[in-house]
Amino acid sequence: MKILVVDDEELLVKGIRFNLQNEGYEVLTGFSGMDALQLARAENPDLIVLDVMMPEMDGLTACSKIREFSDVPIILLTAKAEDMDKLMGFEHGADDYLTKPFNILELKARIRALLRRTRAPREQQGENVLTIGTISLNLDSRNTYRSGELVDLTAKEFDVIEFLMKNPNRVYSREVLLDTIWAYEYHSDIRTVDVYIRRLREKLEENPAEPAYILTKWGVGYYFRK
Repeated sequence: MKILVVDDEELLVKGIRFNLQNEGYEVLTGFSGMDALQLARAENPDLIVLDVMMPEMDGLTACSKIREFSDVPIILLTAKAEDMDKLMGFEHGADDYLTKPFNILELKARIRALLRRTRAPREQQGENVLTIGTISLNLDSRNTYRSGELVDLTAKEFDVIEFLMKNPNRVYSREVLLDTIWAYEYHSDIRTVDVYIRRLREKLEENPAEPAYILTKWGVGYYFRK
């Protein structure tokens, strides 16, 4: 997913960009209200992080102008914490508001929450969706998402993750997974399960070497942690 970060503090922009890129986002940057307006129109980002006090055009004005052609989620950054300033931000079309200085973990949490509320419902409204943590499965379209971003899985990879997520915290041996998901197709090679688990971790885990969701119960089998 594509996030636009606009602030006239260059070091702050670099820090935010670094942290968001580590989360797997594509990050565009700008340093003025005019940059925000032009990049929002040209690049169609999935979310905008926008400072209020900037040269050429302030963030509130830029927010209002962006709202004329886009409903992209916008988080405003400001040094002011007064309720009236927050209300002004919301009146200009902002979706959320973060006061400087802020913790980067809080910004990332706000971004994830906004993307879940605004992007997924548009695409998945009325459909059968299974979500645990940062991983979501659209069981109708058979699409898989990690932190709101579409992940390309093969049909059998989807079958494996769907089965595990529908039965969280239950440990399944390789034999049971083969019988349930592959039936007789690969019953002679139990290592097939290991290969698919490795692929799923590479695609869905932030750190495949230390997975947070697709776990191994040594000597027993695999499970999805809820």
